[in-house]
Amino acid sequence: MLQQLPKHTRLRQAMKHTDFVTAEACRRSLFFFMQEFWDQVSTDTPSWNWHIPYLCSQLMAVAQRVANQIPNPFDPIINIPPGTTKSVTCSIMFPAWCWINWHWMRFITSSYSGALSLELAEYSRDLIRGQKFRRLFPELVMKRDKDTKSNFRIEKRIFDEQGNEINRELGGNRYSTSVGGTLTGFHGHILLVDDPLNPTQAVSEVELKSANHWIDNTLSTRKINKAVVPTILIMQRLHQGDPTGHLIDKKKDRVFHICLPGEIRNYKDKVHPPELVEFYEDDLLDPKRMPWSVLENMEADLGQYGFAGQVGQNPTPPGGAMFKVDNFQYIDRLPDVKEDPKNKITMTVRYWDKAGSQGKGAYTVGTKMAKMASGKFVILDVKRGQWSTEIRERIIRSTAEADGTGVVIYQEQEPGSGGKESAEATILNLSGYTCYADRPTGDKVYRADPYSVQVNNGNVLLMRADWNHAFVEEHKYFPFGTYKDQVDSGAGAFNKLRQTRNANVWSVNFA
Repeated sequence: MLQQLPKHTRLRQAMKHTDFVTAEACRRSLFFFMQEFWDQVSTDTPSWNWHIPYLCSQLMAVAQRVANQIPNPFDPIINIPPGTTKSVTCSIMFPAWCWINWHWMRFITSSYSGALSLELAEYSRDLIRGQKFRRLFPELVMKRDKDTKSNFRIEKRIFDEQGNEINRELGGNRYSTSVGGTLTGFHGHILLVDDPLNPTQAVSEVELKSANHWIDNTLSTRKINKAVVPTILIMQRLHQGDPTGHLIDKKKDRVFHICLPGEIRNYKDKVHPPELVEFYEDDLLDPKRMPWSVLENMEADLGQYGFAGQVGQNPTPPGGAMFKVDNFQYIDRLPDVKEDPKNKITMTVRYWDKAGSQGKGAYTVGTKMAKMASGKFVILDVKRGQWSTEIRERIIRSTAEADGTGVVIYQEQEPGSGGKESAEATILNLSGYTCYADRPTGDKVYRADPYSVQVNNGNVLLMRADWNHAFVEEHKYFPFGTYKDQVDSGAGAFNKLRQTRNANVWSVNFA
């Protein structure tokens, strides 16, 4: 009701009623609105680092231009690490704030998965349905027959001078979908893409092309007014050719790039606009939530490449000398548990990277790796050979018998029906043992990245044996050496062991 009164009348009313003051302050500031409604979307104690009001001010400017029908000078691209409240700011609070100022605004929002897109939409919808929102903004309600997570619509109630509802105006809506999903029949005043690629998985060329094609050829056609409507992209960098790289290369001066790496000892040149460097403390974007100790753990989980992209916003593929092989630690026997309980083996796996050519081509490799309570890893044995399919399966079986039933067996399953049939045959061959087919995604180099971090930090031990030389030499020249099978097998074993401690937690938090 207050919004419908003249400005001077609203101010007089605000002097009398606290709710009027709060509502007016919310309308004027997205950041104030976030602070006021934080407890409606999160039970965590908020941490208002400087980047949050900065992003709020940029989003407000975009919405003001749309509201005033000013031609869009650029599309904002926001690159920022995970866990920095980016999705709460941009995907949950921002649409709700726009509606308290311009009830007619229509949004199309998308993420890499439909489930994530719907979850963000649900938080925004529940905020509007909440008692506090209805008390401060009684004029805004959900349209009864348009109230689903995937597509909900706002209505504006019209009141007479006595406060009685006399009419309703149809308002804006939020349609949520996945990147690659259908948009037929839907158009928006603001198009918002939050995490178009899955940050917890190595990105494949197919996924990159699919996401970029959808943004270029599907999302771009959904603008109500092509001269005015902006596309806002929020993501952490995952690949040189990801949507950020693609759009910057394609649009150049038609992009406003906000790039905030998590630390600037190594990534200062990535900060944009560059004057934002002055807000970093101890070279950190957010010293409270992402101090150096947290960043070190993130690098261990994400790997060199993943850390450079998601935290440094610099997705440069690893080059030569990815593995510092001098940092392998050689041992003649397993450390004694009696000397230190942390030497206890908590899990052991054997990971097979299979090939089927006898005497030529790629090698079949089975790496046996264990994880200790200390967090270190021990490579106990490596089987390697250019075997025919029949001999290979016989060796895999005899190796399982020698390892015993306490070792969990994984085998990499190649794409397609041939890979599936081969995996099924091996599982059948290993009847009586715990065996799984593994279908990894993305490039082998990127999958090996977290493994390389542990090798380079001296956390991978090698049981001294005849296979050491060939194993270490392949790592030394990876990824430019002739063979990659031992690295792929070692990385596969490592990735299965590290899953026991919920790796990549930094990437799954939508906040």
